[in-house]
Amino acid sequence: MEYPEPELITIIEGPPPEFVLSQEVWPQSMWEGSTPRSMAVCQMRTFNGPSMMERCTRAWNEGRPVRLDFPQMDGLRRQLDVIAARAENVPEGDVLYLWAAVPLVVQQAIASDDAAADAEDDDDLDLSAFV
Repeated sequence: MEYPEPELITIIEGPPPEFVLSQEVWPQSMWEGSTPRSMAVCQMRTFNGPSMMERCTRAWNEGRPVRLDFPQMDGLRRQLDVIAARAENVPEGDVLYLWAAVPLVVQQAIASDDAAADAEDDDDLDLSAFV
């Protein structure tokens, strides 16, 4: 069986994208994989948002997957399945929002990062007025 060539959205340089677990229900309905995945969203700047959207739409219309290819902090590359995309133009340039299916390991890392950030935010609060 021959598998279709995926459309790759490649981050060549810079830090890995920051993923936030999606709080919306609709991305879950779009995942058709054989293993359960959580949906996470990331945003990234791009030179030409409409062109990126056209590439994604063309691949999905042809029945091909779209994957985000990016470097991890250790320098190794990782790919995640992109299930939805949206481009937006802001004063600073084009921004691409990508909803990706993340495996359990990535989901746990995102959740622990979110918990650590929440704990840091709690440390910054002055609760003395409420005691």
